[in-house]
Amino acid sequence: MLPQDHRLTRAADFRRVYAEGQSWSNRLLVLYKAPNGTAYSRFGFSVSRRIGQAVVRNRTKRRIREVVRLMYEQASSGYDVVLIARQGILRAEHGAIEQSVLHLFRLAGVLRD
Repeated sequence: MLPQDHRLTRAADFRRVYAEGQSWSNRLLVLYKAPNGTAYSRFGFSVSRRIGQAVVRNRTKRRIREVVRLMYEQASSGYDVVLIARQGILRAEHGAIEQSVLHLFRLAGVLRD
C-alpha cells in the first residue's frame, strides 16, 4: 500500500486536479495530472458506480492501486495524479492494467527518465 502522505483522499484535492490538471486516456483508464508543489507525488483512484456495485468497484480500485504501488519508485516527484477506471477494466487481466498505467504515465510525463 502507498504511504498515507502519498495518497489523495480529500474531495477538494480531487476537484483541484480535475480543474487545474491535464488529462490523458486509453481504453481502460483516464489519468489526470496536476503539479502539487511537494517533493513527492500523490495518487488518487476513482471508480464510478457505472462500473458496478461496491464489491466490484473496491476490487477494481485495489487492482489499480497495486499496479501504481509497484511503479511508484519510477514516478516523477511533484504531481497529484488521479486515475479513473473505465468500463473495459472489468475484463482486463493484471498485465493489461499494468500496460495501461505505464502507457498513461509515459504520455503524461509522470515516469522518471
